[in-house]
Amino acid sequence: MPLEEPEHITLIRGTVRRFVEAEMPREAARRWDKENHFPRPVFDRLAALGLMSLTVAEEHGGAGRDIPAAMVVIEELARRSMAVAVPYIMCTCYAGMNLEECASPEQKAELLPKVAAGEILFAYGWTEPDVGADIASVKTTAVRDGDTVVINGAKRFCSGAAISDYIYALVRSGPAGERYRNLSIILIPPGTPGVSITGIDCMGMKGAATTDVAFTDVRVPFAHVVGGPEGWNRGWDFIVGSGLDVEKLEVAALALGIATAAYDDCWTYVQERVQFGRPICANQSIRHMLADMRTALHGCRLMMTHAAQLAQANKVCRLETSMTKLHICEVGKKIALDAQTIFGAYGYAKEYDVERYVRESLLMPIIGGSAAIQRNNIVNWMGLPKA
Repeated sequence: MPLEEPEHITLIRGTVRRFVEAEMPREAARRWDKENHFPRPVFDRLAALGLMSLTVAEEHGGAGRDIPAAMVVIEELARRSMAVAVPYIMCTCYAGMNLEECASPEQKAELLPKVAAGEILFAYGWTEPDVGADIASVKTTAVRDGDTVVINGAKRFCSGAAISDYIYALVRSGPAGERYRNLSIILIPPGTPGVSITGIDCMGMKGAATTDVAFTDVRVPFAHVVGGPEGWNRGWDFIVGSGLDVEKLEVAALALGIATAAYDDCWTYVQERVQFGRPICANQSIRHMLADMRTALHGCRLMMTHAAQLAQANKVCRLETSMTKLHICEVGKKIALDAQTIFGAYGYAKEYDVERYVRESLLMPIIGGSAAIQRNNIVNWMGLPKA
């Protein structure tokens, strides 16, 4: 399997980089981070480039499924701002990929053209106050009442709910004891009566603000059950599909973008910063740190390319995507912290982007399945016995 970047992806990478420099200057990115602001006009201009269509089939107005290309867009956006990178995921991945894989024909016809145009965002409503990695234990309930569904419960760490068009909510739609066979996924517009959204003040991922969401007798049409009538009580089947593998790559792409930005800033800084009469890049300790950072980034990029190609080919790749997510997120965190060390006190000051890279990188091993969960999955899928 070739690991060189195809020409069309190189062109996409260049397009996104030019867009970032023109539409997402550092000063604006710092302001979005400080204000926890989603720059919708910037997002709309990004959508006008056709980049939201990379996960949507041509029959629904998309460019066709291209996982490696979508991961490159995420990476390049994350180099500058999570306030645009995460909403991109909310559109192309949370909405586009899940709808392509799980939605009914009617839902695809209605929603996927809007995804390709960058008009709708999904927020994941999976985690709950007492439910983290064990999402099959969700307590939020959905009861069918004729042509409607009534939802009660709560979701936690529902990032982007306040800017989304739908919360892609996992609910318990059957008896509590029928684990895995009693789950459904329902599209819940945040503006529906009975939906309450409360912000959670977090260190990073600003722009797609993290929230608590409460559902109190929320009524939506039964047509909002993902997959249509056949999707009722089939939510677990949808979750364990290929979309979960790609979700791990989405987070890894964010981590890779952040780490690359940290390295790039260090490369410039060490040549400009003068101490004891010479640039600090003359110091062997600095040179070795940069060598290690670049080597680590190269390994991360190879892992990402390989895993994304496997996902694109629809091959079973849960092991490879878990390893990729684990490695890139852990390595990315180290690179960001090393960058802060190189910058010294300046790396602790908010006027420099390194401080933000550190905050963002600390989140990456947590979201999308924690590092501990990935390690469990890796050894389990390798067949290591527990006893």
